[in-house]
Amino acid sequence: MLKVETDPGSGFCGGVIRAISRAEQFLDGGGKLYSLGAIVHNEAELSRLGERGLETVGSVDGVPSGESVLIRAHGEPPATYAAARSRNLEVIDCTCPVVLKLQSRIRDAYARLHTDGLHGTVIIFGRVGHAEVLGLLGQVGGDAVVVEDAAMLTEAIQNGRIDITQPVEIFSQTTKSPLEYEEICEMLRRSGAEVKVNNTICAQVASRHAQLESFASSHDAIVFVAGKASSNGKVLSDLCRRVNPRTYLVGGPSEILPEWFAGLSTVGVCGATSTPKWLLEQVARAIAKL
Repeated sequence: MLKVETDPGSGFCGGVIRAISRAEQFLDGGGKLYSLGAIVHNEAELSRLGERGLETVGSVDGVPSGESVLIRAHGEPPATYAAARSRNLEVIDCTCPVVLKLQSRIRDAYARLHTDGLHGTVIIFGRVGHAEVLGLLGQVGGDAVVVEDAAMLTEAIQNGRIDITQPVEIFSQTTKSPLEYEEICEMLRRSGAEVKVNNTICAQVASRHAQLESFASSHDAIVFVAGKASSNGKVLSDLCRRVNPRTYLVGGPSEILPEWFAGLSTVGVCGATSTPKWLLEQVARAIAKL
C-alpha cells in the first residue's frame, strides 16, 4: 500500500497568511475589494477568493475611483501609492513586514552609496519583472541593477552597469535560494569590488530549504504543488528535484499521473509558500486513492 505524507512545513508563509486574512475580513463586510496583482501565485486559491468577491487588477487605473485596493505581500513602489491617492482609493496595505524592511534597507544603502562623491551600485539578486523586485527598484527610482544568475552578473560588470571601482551593496529578493545567493555574492567578492552583502532572504523561506531537502530525500517520490507563476515554487521544486529526481510539479489533483508511483512505497507531498494547505491535502487524498 502506498504511504502518502504531507510536509508539515509546507503552506502559506506569514506574509501571505496576513494578506489573505485581511482580504477575507474585508470581504466578510460585503464590500468590493480589488487586488493589485494576484494576491498569491496560486490559481486554485485565486479562484476561491474570486468567488468571494476579490477582483485582480493590473494597475490602480483598473480600480474605480473611491473604491478599495489591496497591496499584496510583494509590496509596491512609491509611485503606486501616489497613484492610489490621486484616484481617492482606500489602500489596504498588506506588504509583508520582511519586504517593508528590505525596501527601507535598499533606500538607506542607495543614500550611502551616493554621498561624498560616491557613485556606487545597489544590486538586487532576484527575478527580473517579479512584483517584489519591481517594488524594490521603485524605492530608488529604478537606479539599481537586477541580476538573476552568474551570467547576468558577469555581463553587468563587463558592460559597466556595475562599476567595481566604486562600492556596491547587494540584496536578495526575499524568496530566493540562500545557496544561489551565496554563490552570486562570492562571485562579486572575487571581482575585486568593495562589496557589502546584506542578508535579506526571509528566515522562514531560508529554513524551508534544509527542511525540504530532508523531506525529499526520505520518500520514494515527491509531488510538489505550486502555481505556474510562483517564483518560490520554482526554487523549492528545483531543490527537491536535485535531492530526489522523482519530483513532479503539479498545480492540483487533476495533473497527477498514476504511473509516477508504480512500485513505490512512499510519496511526499509538499508545496511553495504560496500553496494553501487545503490544496496540499486535496493532492495527498487524490494520491492515496490511486
